[in-house]
Amino acid sequence: MSTTRFLTGITPSGTPHLGNYAGSIRPAVAASRTAGVESFYFLADYHALIKCQDPARVHRSTLEIAASWLACGLNPEHVVFYRQSDVPEIPELNWFLTCVTGKGVLNRAHAYKASQDKNAEAGKDLDDGVTAGLFMYPVLMAADILMFNAHKVPVGRDQIQHIEMARDMASSFNHLYGEHFVLPEAAIEESVATLPGLDGRKMSKSYDNTIPLFAPREQLKKLIGSIVTDSRAPGEPKDTEGSALFQLYQAFSTPEDTAAMRQAFADGIGWGDAKQMLFERIDAELAPMRARYDDLMAHPEKVEAALQIGAERARALSRPLIATLRAAVGLRSLASQNTGAKQAKAAKAALPSFKQYRETDGKFYFKFLAADGRLLLQSTGFDQPKVAGQTIAQLQQQGATALAALGTAVQLADAISNDDVVHALHVLQEASKA
Repeated sequence: MSTTRFLTGITPSGTPHLGNYAGSIRPAVAASRTAGVESFYFLADYHALIKCQDPARVHRSTLEIAASWLACGLNPEHVVFYRQSDVPEIPELNWFLTCVTGKGVLNRAHAYKASQDKNAEAGKDLDDGVTAGLFMYPVLMAADILMFNAHKVPVGRDQIQHIEMARDMASSFNHLYGEHFVLPEAAIEESVATLPGLDGRKMSKSYDNTIPLFAPREQLKKLIGSIVTDSRAPGEPKDTEGSALFQLYQAFSTPEDTAAMRQAFADGIGWGDAKQMLFERIDAELAPMRARYDDLMAHPEKVEAALQIGAERARALSRPLIATLRAAVGLRSLASQNTGAKQAKAAKAALPSFKQYRETDGKFYFKFLAADGRLLLQSTGFDQPKVAGQTIAQLQQQGATALAALGTAVQLADAISNDDVVHALHVLQEASKA
């Protein structure tokens, strides 16, 4: 069974709250236990520097977020959990990608355009307050993803552009220096839980309406008690629609318990009783995790040890890849010029290929392999070798058009996308023109 790599970055820019837990941490920890999936979770501390120049805050937030993920059940023995700044190969790859990325591409990045639009509205210079870090953010994100050849990157729809840009950078590098990178895909998170805050708006640090994930029990009770409700008295039916209190309860309850609370609203439960039920429900889930979190915060060396385990696992992959990339771009020892020439020639010669063969059922088959030997495409059986050969020629000449026309005559391998195959076919076409 093929393994699919998922990669998720967490920027340490604040204290985790209940919204972070329900929308990101809880589902990600559950996904990390899925068979056939290799999960990478990293603390994007380089990214944090783009918006935050407070060293104490970055350091504190890194500890709080790492401790939160570990307390919530992320197992550093089963996933690769690391700090971005512990993998020096990432900024080196960032530079390699910078050198194959057009400035025009970065001009179109959403975050950069949003900053320019804000400045235009305020009558300021378009680039006022825009750092090179903000402008280059998509390249660093691409380096994060491509460093570990991640297949899938869970993102919201507002982040799809960054994945598309990472694919473009990978394609550009592969075209110039040989097939080194998998083209990543966005795993769209359509059903991400968005929890309301104390005032009913989306729970966000920007609105100062958050409930810290691991607030002490008494503080949690006090914050839940301050959730905004309407003026309906006990005994009056209450609406669940638009109720922040009900939405929070639903996020921490089974469907059966949610239905019971819905009925309680209809029966006129008092707001004080409803808030007490919400507090007990949330506290029951978080109390064991809070104890682990408090222990980790009191012993940061335990968090550091977990991150160092992740750093070693990450660098076991990043070191050999960056060595290969260095050789590919020409950064090689001058004492081994011949070897370097051979490596460069081999990298150029490494192309996707078709392999045709006959099985014991008497039928003729072919498979399409990537330059690194991964299976991309597998055909069904043909009665005549000539037909198999004609199908291969059709794919080589027509690429995506032929792939769509052939339908079930060819099948994508596990964890391979249609775009991966189309790109490999394009590489073959370009090589034939050279």
